[in-house]
Amino acid sequence: MDGTETNRRNCAKPEQQKMLDSGGNQSGSKDRVTLKKEIGLLSACAIIIGNIIGSGIFISPKGVLDHAGSVGFSLIVWVLGGGICALGSLCYAELGVTIPKSGGDYSYVTEIFGGLVGFLLLWSAVLIMYPTTLAVIALTFSNYVLQPAFPNCLPPYIATRLLATTCVLFLTWVNCSSVRWGTRIQDIFTVGKLLALVLIIVVGMIQIAKGHYDALAPQTAFEFIKDPSVGQIALAFLQASFAYSGWNFLNYVTEEVVEPRKNLPRAIYISIPLVTLVYTLTNIAYFSSMSPQELLDSNAVAVTFGEKLLGVFSWVMPISVALSTFGGINGYLFTSSRLCFSGAREGHLPYLLAMIHLKSCTPIPALLVCCTATIVILCIGDTHNLINYVSFINYLSYGVTIAGLLYYRWKKPKLFRPIKVNLLVPCSYLVFWAVLLGFSLYSEPVVCDQPKRLCIRVTYLGQRLCYVVFPQDDPSEIQPLTEKSEL
Repeated sequence: MDGTETNRRNCAKPEQQKMLDSGGNQSGSKDRVTLKKEIGLLSACAIIIGNIIGSGIFISPKGVLDHAGSVGFSLIVWVLGGGICALGSLCYAELGVTIPKSGGDYSYVTEIFGGLVGFLLLWSAVLIMYPTTLAVIALTFSNYVLQPAFPNCLPPYIATRLLATTCVLFLTWVNCSSVRWGTRIQDIFTVGKLLALVLIIVVGMIQIAKGHYDALAPQTAFEFIKDPSVGQIALAFLQASFAYSGWNFLNYVTEEVVEPRKNLPRAIYISIPLVTLVYTLTNIAYFSSMSPQELLDSNAVAVTFGEKLLGVFSWVMPISVALSTFGGINGYLFTSSRLCFSGAREGHLPYLLAMIHLKSCTPIPALLVCCTATIVILCIGDTHNLINYVSFINYLSYGVTIAGLLYYRWKKPKLFRPIKVNLLVPCSYLVFWAVLLGFSLYSEPVVCDQPKRLCIRVTYLGQRLCYVVFPQDDPSEIQPLTEKSEL
């Protein structure tokens, strides 16, 4: 049995194999068609950092401060948020080397709990989590690119959607063409976004050195703007979690990582502490130039920061944010398409999505599905209202996966695990997870109504496109239930 036939058996059912045998590889090549292992340690770190640092650090500081109630406590939330991500990452490192499959949460949950749980997780991710997150990042990109052209007002609705769609289409084409091109874009823009944040941090540190740190002084840092509550603190962590989302994305491309048992944990150990440090210092820099009230009043924190401190070079900030989000879109497309690929390989999505290009070895059908779903969300609009909902669903996914780690330890205690974390790590994460979701749901139950609102928007869009309404009965033809018609 040659390599191509083996790949066909892995990726298709018998009826699809016949179709491929008749037309899919007419050249008779003996080469095995598989995903290429081209992601080294540097690219692995770039994927994690690039997916975490997107639009979140430019959106979430306002929400975190609003819910935390004070400067000092908001900084504590940022540090602890990174610590929670580190605990989760350690658990995912064990799962990633124990179950070395692409697909991340989906592959682990399917392996541990079976197909039903994996199926539910997969479809929630494909239809809700990743398209919505991609749409939010794409809209942030287009808003910041267009903002200099509309200094006194918001950019036009149609313009932002067209630019966001163009960006998504372009990056989809890049990732369809070559894995190497996609990873190179990730490497370059990860460096670019880090340089942008370094600029904010350096300017902020200069301000602090000049004595501009009134909001950071101990006697004022913990002056609460409003009375704190456990529910509000939970929502502050939920806002920060949006900025940290993406820490598990390297697990979606495990099969393309060179020596995953070494490079997967190393990339996690390097990337998570680095992002936590950068985020904390960035927020300290914000408070060196803005009072808490100024930050809460700002619709674009980085732009306000640049206008106050960079003068004629204030244009650097919107461009930097645009570069950051551009890299974030690329990273989300790269990893979420691998989730579709893995789901199709298990039979939970159409088998076409488990196929890869014969020459470039990229999962083109899966990439096109991710691109299409994102564009649909962009057309629906108002995706910012779904941020809390997406964060909530993300944490549900994380919790189920890490609970699976404990169950797998009990189910297969003798299984070889190259990395085996202390049980306190997953238990601590799950305790935090339960408290966070419980109190955030109590404080903002409207999060659970978001799927209904999304269905209403989809229904409205469908009505406009198809020009349809629900059929209505003619009152004169309705007979009372107490009467029986005679034959």
